Amino acid sequence: MKVSIFGLGYVGCVSAACLAQDGHDVIGVDVNPHKVEQIRAGRSPIIEPGLDELVQRMVAEERLHATLEGQQAVLESDISLICVGTPSNSNGSLKLDYIENVSREIGQALAVKEDYHVVVVRSTVLPGTVRERVLPVLEAASGKRAGVDFGLSMNPEFLREGSAIADYYAPSQIVIGELDEPSGDAVEALYQAVDAPVVRVDLETAEMVKYVNNAFHALKVVFANEVGSLCKLHGIDGQKVMEIFVQDRQLNISPAYLRPGFAFGGSCLPKDVRALLYRAKERDAEIPVLSAILASNEQHIQRGIRMVEATGRKRIGILGLSFKSHTDDVRESPVVPLIETLVGRGYELAVFDEIVEPDKLIGANRSFLEREIPHIASLMRPSLEEVVRWAEVVVVTNGSPAFRQVPEMLEEDQILIDLVGVARPDNRSSQSSQNGRNGHSGQLDHSQENGQGSPVRGKYEGICW
Repeated sequence: MKVSIFGLGYVGCVSAACLAQDGHDVIGVDVNPHKVEQIRAGRSPIIEPGLDELVQRMVAEERLHATLEGQQAVLESDISLICVGTPSNSNGSLKLDYIENVSREIGQALAVKEDYHVVVVRSTVLPGTVRERVLPVLEAASGKRAGVDFGLSMNPEFLREGSAIADYYAPSQIVIGELDEPSGDAVEALYQAVDAPVVRVDLETAEMVKYVNNAFHALKVVFANEVGSLCKLHGIDGQKVMEIFVQDRQLNISPAYLRPGFAFGGSCLPKDVRALLYRAKERDAEIPVLSAILASNEQHIQRGIRMVEATGRKRIGILGLSFKSHTDDVRESPVVPLIETLVGRGYELAVFDEIVEPDKLIGANRSFLEREIPHIASLMRPSLEEVVRWAEVVVVTNGSPAFRQVPEMLEEDQILIDLVGVARPDNRSSQSSQNGRNGHSGQLDHSQENGQGSPVRGKYEGICW
């Protein structure tokens, strides 16, 4: 393909050289004459292992070019990648001037170009930027319509400084956010030489994935440093502790616990986090990230409560009492404060849990429930069907497989609030579990169907999707 790349900074230069090596004809565009001259001379304008040699070779083979003329580059290419910077403003917001200026320049070129052209944003931008900021500028400058006269896509990069070329050729995945299918097809064709899974999603999802990645990387650094600080205060080698920690690929370094759903609970996590925080206080250790865990978890419980209140209904069916499915452990279950709060605010509640039987609980488990909800027996119902039939709002709180059928049981005027994702239409036809929660928001009506073709009625709302 013929590719124009706007912005010859870190991302643009690496992308340009690698795409040229893959066999594409690449034109790099920048407003800085020095960068353009360096590329033309076969030198990389940035320091990155192996990049100078790659640029030199691609220029010598006449597959990599550079210019100051953006309009001409668009006219001579099939697809344009926007790789300009998005620095922070003083208030933390993104400075989008460079993105908008390049979009305007590309749009003006599209105004005089007859052939179909695809514009790809590779710069890091917040969700909604491509659709709400880039698209209008392109349409206004070109007088053409996105998705009809030209394509538009978001293709986030995951290149680390110091290993960018290796990262380009061995990514975990290639994420393509597409306005429409032809736009995504064009971007996917760029990466035929790269052996990696291709994930095609909407524009906003692709934009968000980049931020989630970087926020998690930042969180991991701070988490490890706080753990290391606590370890040092105990005379423990923090690096050795974390070396052991990362060897667990079943839970610690894995998808487990990383799918949006309801708050955590149970006999271990709340207790152990509190104990760690108390020890840190005893040793005068400042650990703000670890200190925020319980407060954030409580905020998530409050989100669930607000979702129920927002319905304006009074008869609430709660499906699940334990902190997760396949157990009768109700200790510090997030469902308990949910029930307590709703009862205290005058709601009528009916609760069903296929495993939890209050009269049969023993020890600390029983003591906790009797202390927190002494009247729980009066709220419990013997069957799922009875609760669903009675309730105006049905709330699914854990991942019991029995709850997958709930959407099919609803009447059209009932509301389903799913706090874990087990009742999502796209999950019910496949195996689901407490640790298998993910999704998107949506409203179901009687015309929609689940993965097995059964009709779904009522309004559906997920807590994080």
